[in-house]
Amino acid sequence: MATEIGTTARPLRVAIIGAGPSGYYAAGALIDRDDLHVAVDIFDRLPTPFGLVRYGVAPDHPKIKSVIRVYEKYSLSPQVRFFGNVEFGTDVSHDDLRRFYDLVIYAYGSSSDRKLGIPGEELRGAYSATDFVGWYNSHPDYADLTFDLPSARTAVVVGNGNVAMDVVRTLAESMDVLDKTDMADYALDVLRQSKLEKIYMLGRRGPVQAAFTNPELRELGEIEVADVVVPPQELELDPFSQKELEQDKDAAKNMDTLRKYAQQPLMGKSRQIVLKFLTSPVELIGSDGHVSALKIERNELRPNASGALQARGTGVYDTLPVDIIFRAIGYKGLPVPGVPYDERSGTIPNDKGRVKDAKSGALVSGEYVVGWAKRGPTGIIGTNKQDAAETVAMAVADVPALIPVADADADPKAAEAFIKARKP
Repeated sequence: MATEIGTTARPLRVAIIGAGPSGYYAAGALIDRDDLHVAVDIFDRLPTPFGLVRYGVAPDHPKIKSVIRVYEKYSLSPQVRFFGNVEFGTDVSHDDLRRFYDLVIYAYGSSSDRKLGIPGEELRGAYSATDFVGWYNSHPDYADLTFDLPSARTAVVVGNGNVAMDVVRTLAESMDVLDKTDMADYALDVLRQSKLEKIYMLGRRGPVQAAFTNPELRELGEIEVADVVVPPQELELDPFSQKELEQDKDAAKNMDTLRKYAQQPLMGKSRQIVLKFLTSPVELIGSDGHVSALKIERNELRPNASGALQARGTGVYDTLPVDIIFRAIGYKGLPVPGVPYDERSGTIPNDKGRVKDAKSGALVSGEYVVGWAKRGPTGIIGTNKQDAAETVAMAVADVPALIPVADADADPKAAEAFIKARKP
């Protein structure tokens, strides 16, 4: 007789790879069910849980981090265990986990940032926002990095999302504000030496298509030591963008805020934040191996075959002096041995969270995905809750068809002993 899994006598054994928001929301969606008894083991390559909330949220946004209380509640459940400092694909393999767990949920996000792909990107003074954010948030992978802020007068942040906004705000903010945050002490010491005077924020598309949220945009105007500069010509809209604006309430809010910035007089503050749209970096120019200028191209928007507006270069160029530059143009997931991978999107191929084989498109029994690894690097932290609920619903529906792992391997002590042997 086949073992019935999901009962008190034989709980459904689940491994969740990744201890960030999506992983914990998946765990919560599983243990909150009344019709299924589960035992969940959460794995992360870092020694501490909570991922993006711990290492990706801006230090001056402490309220966002309060969601950790929800994850702590799940962590304290007797149905949940956390294995930190265990790297999937290195310390334990795909096949190892399938031996001990009836069901695996991938929640390891998008760990690589996208590069600009322009000449000069290897110059000193050119950094990724991922590195900078991880550095000031005490992420162990980035704690030993150095950023030559003390010698910089002009910075450029390439990107129009909330991560770019976080970087701009951190660079522009006064130490009176930053000193009250939980930012790493070593980062505070470097920022205290900063002599930045001008910070450019460049968007490839127009103001209507900007990915930042209105609260983040309004926060720039609250920085006491920085004027926000929006040249009026940056807000001139083509007919396509005007039509899009009329149908998008969030974009309309952003335009209202941007127009206020464009109209307000400069107050002569010690720093300026300059917002530029329809602008793409095309070359970093160096002096003695260090970035000294950025060549930019003016863009125009044109609809593609599907009707979406795409930025196209116009052949009109300009040059900005720059001492330090950060790219914040998105993230991309990396492949892991044994797990299907879509090279183009950097995600795990899936149907509403059910993992699919990358070539045949066939569903992979017992394997599921949540978060950025599922849908790409989009949404806010709360987006992961609904996303995880969808995946868990698919997984629970599939439980009757799963082939249970062997009884000896289903014992929680068996998995623990194996993992500790691999990673003492």
